Amino acid sequence: MMSWMKCCVFPLVLLCMWQLQEGAHACTCIYDHPQTQFCQSDVAIKAKVVAKKAVGGKYDNEIKYDIKLIKILKGPNRPFDTICTASSSAACGVTLNKGVQYYITGKLKPDGSLYVSSCNSPLPWKSSHNILVERYRMGCDCKINRCTAVLCDITGPTECLWTDWMTGNWVNNEHDKQCACIKRRDGSCSWYQEAASPKKGYLKG
Repeated sequence: MMSWMKCCVFPLVLLCMWQLQEGAHACTCIYDHPQTQFCQSDVAIKAKVVAKKAVGGKYDNEIKYDIKLIKILKGPNRPFDTICTASSSAACGVTLNKGVQYYITGKLKPDGSLYVSSCNSPLPWKSSHNILVERYRMGCDCKINRCTAVLCDITGPTECLWTDWMTGNWVNNEHDKQCACIKRRDGSCSWYQEAASPKKGYLKG
């Protein structure tokens, strides 16, 4: 009996330790509104993916994408020719397609390279991003609160309530595509359509 327990318990302990180690690197971020992603990012760019290769990272293997920089939307005015991401979706890595132009937001690593994760997932570039980025920039003093309950309310005049989180299609909903939370002349913040001038903006809710 003791021999059987030694043979079975030890492998189980190793399995549990491996699962705990894997869990430590698991992706735990929650999707934020694209405006929040833009305002909290170090860099926002329009770029085309031209190549992909695996590279070694400090904590995990990484994927490096060679890009053709088209436009810097936010961040330091210097060339970006590559972006890095984790090698697996479990570690918040993203998959990009060669030849596709993307709207990309991300964080600068200590070495100056641009790191992108599924927490600020790149989106295929659309002409509407030109307008949305300017709207997002105007609203960085506002705060977007994610509604995760049946009854939600704002806690201050500079907040916008994001209720589309509860629809079940919060990653690709129309609200994200068309609206930004912008500060009004009286200092309060409200939702406005992408195509509407902030002076004549359409109040979303």
